[in-house]
Amino acid sequence: MPDGTADPRRRVPRTDALLADPVFAAAAGTLGRDRVKAAIVRAQQRARRGDITPEEVRDAALADLPAPAPRAVLNATGVVLHTNLGRAPLSAAAVEAMVAAAGHTDVELDLRTGRRARRGRDTLDALAAAVPDAAAVHVVNNGAAALVLAATALAADAEIVVSRGELVEIGDGFRLPDLLESTGARLREVGTTNRTTRADYAAAIGPRTGFVLKVHPSNFLVTGFTSAVPVRELATLGVPVVADIGSGLLAPDPLLPDEPDSASTLRAGAALVTASGDKLLGGPQAGLLLGDADLVERLRRHPLARALRADKLTLAALAATLHAPTTPTREALHADPAVLRERAERLRDRLGEDGRKAEVVPCVSVVGGGGAPGVELDSWALSLPERYAEPLRTGEPPVLGRVLHGRLLLDLRCVPAEADGTIRAAVLRVGD
Repeated sequence: MPDGTADPRRRVPRTDALLADPVFAAAAGTLGRDRVKAAIVRAQQRARRGDITPEEVRDAALADLPAPAPRAVLNATGVVLHTNLGRAPLSAAAVEAMVAAAGHTDVELDLRTGRRARRGRDTLDALAAAVPDAAAVHVVNNGAAALVLAATALAADAEIVVSRGELVEIGDGFRLPDLLESTGARLREVGTTNRTTRADYAAAIGPRTGFVLKVHPSNFLVTGFTSAVPVRELATLGVPVVADIGSGLLAPDPLLPDEPDSASTLRAGAALVTASGDKLLGGPQAGLLLGDADLVERLRRHPLARALRADKLTLAALAATLHAPTTPTREALHADPAVLRERAERLRDRLGEDGRKAEVVPCVSVVGGGGAPGVELDSWALSLPERYAEPLRTGEPPVLGRVLHGRLLLDLRCVPAEADGTIRAAVLRVGD
């Protein structure tokens, strides 16, 4: 008679033994015991069917567990505002403010009187102080929502006059014309793709005009035989000018001379400025509305404003961002190339034998996130063989670089200096 102990199914690890494994015990603390147990049972069943060996059950069960979502990554791509990586990383102060706001807060309560108060008043006060050219401010849940609210409140059943060259696609297939027309507004396109004049706008304005819209192209450049009308000239046409500056720059930055900012746009005569909070401002995803007091109040009181309002965590993070002297985004933008080179050389030297595969090379970083198209930032990177890209990207933590000419470049511009050791350990693991 065959020896029954030779049956490999008898070697399948027991459920209770695997649940006691520290890795599964930790996973149960975040995912719940039932979900972890179900993954173990599925792996055991695969082993009993012969799809995997009993020795592979543990790894199969771990692979079947859902990964934390989203996962924190190290951005070594050289793209400061990487849309696929969530754009602006929050400052430590903003993260701390969000954690504090996760419980009960005074977001709509005046603690002195015990009565209801204006929602997010501290955040709005901070935003108003940051842009004193704005007579009033309001915050919604993202930049597209700010523009939708403006179009709905000011131009539903009316016309929005806009240049054909500014009817952009804003990402993930969403196109500005579709977004605006969904509000019930009608678009009155003027000019051509590359040239629009003040006379084009003037000829289109009539009794059904809700406002003139000025859109910053954000993620592309039109060069050559071109003509565009600045806000200062549009403001003389006798109708409100709504300027979507996109990137959320509140004041001029010498590093980005062609990037529109809220203060300058309002001084030029815009009645309303819309912008994003998670781009050059360096804060959480939010939509900023700044400008004429009557217009902002009209938007704030519109029924749609309730559906688009920012949550308490966003308001807390935005206030902390506005109060902070700097942000990770600003630090990355203004990083000293000489310091980046020193860090890259030190990292290479600390790789030991693996350092022979690495080179320190000059490279170019970009702003990204639909901001400052065409602006290049001198930087330095650790260059590794291309084969390092996938294991670094799928490791823990994931390290994302960019592949160029058969080499993986790890640009340190957006990597905090304190994370250099983490990158070193990740590279060494691949080398092993």
